[in-house]
Amino acid sequence: MTLTKHPSQTKQKVTTVSLVLGSGGARGMAHIGIIRWLEAHNYQIKSISGSSIGALIGGIYAAGKLDECETWFKELSNTDIIALSDIAWNRSGLIKGDKLVNAFRNLIGNPNIEDLNIPFTAVATDIENEKEIWLQKGSLLDAMRASTALPMVFTPVYTDGLTLVDGGVLNPVPIAPTFGQTNDLIIAVNLGGKPKVAELPVVPIETDLNEDSWLNHVTALFDSLFARFSDETSETEPTLNWDMIDISNKAFDSMQSSIARQQLAAYPPDIIIEIPRDACGMLEFNKINEMIELGYRTAENTLG
Repeated sequence: MTLTKHPSQTKQKVTTVSLVLGSGGARGMAHIGIIRWLEAHNYQIKSISGSSIGALIGGIYAAGKLDECETWFKELSNTDIIALSDIAWNRSGLIKGDKLVNAFRNLIGNPNIEDLNIPFTAVATDIENEKEIWLQKGSLLDAMRASTALPMVFTPVYTDGLTLVDGGVLNPVPIAPTFGQTNDLIIAVNLGGKPKVAELPVVPIETDLNEDSWLNHVTALFDSLFARFSDETSETEPTLNWDMIDISNKAFDSMQSSIARQQLAAYPPDIIIEIPRDACGMLEFNKINEMIELGYRTAENTLG
């Protein structure tokens, strides 16, 4: 007699995950590829903690809008993104970010964090008191905006008497918010990994990057914004330029990598997925396609 297994007996066990998404600018597009790989291989993301770009991608995913936002990123033209860049003249940052927040509001609505299906923590930095702040309730959009307030690029967020900037200033890989959770694994994504020495084997995934995407023209965008800023300054006032921003972000990147190594050594997760810190620069959003693929195949290489 042949015995037939009931479907429930053959179904692979789902592995529940507390996912920690690190900061690192444009390299954070790798988070999308990592999430895709996890979903495709029977991992269930039960909670997310994110810093900076990790909070942005993690918050969008927790709201159930990752597909829509990825498509939107790819379809925006250079002209569109310039229109979304509301210049700040108070010298606390280049871009206010209000128009960008409004665009995300049209895409994902304005849910409160406590109403999301997935528990979510965005980490920001209280720059005056030198403390990290865990944003676990209230407006998701406000939390993402505060966590991604990259110094010199975006203006700080002022709320409840605090001045909040990018979470990566103090905690680029925020593992602590996952402590006490009962999921099977804590998986942390560090975007400040060792420089790449060899290419990983290619694991093809579907992509449809629009060649006219604003992400292909981000350098030109910033050049045009700096030019506009320079036109409004006097001859005695310092002007912003690409080299200044580039040097600042490279220094910030180095600082984050050092802090991340210390955090991971002090509070080791079950699994670390590392994206090489030289995979792309913090503002090289023209590499979104490559970063998504890199995230996918790095997850395959680490977990497969």
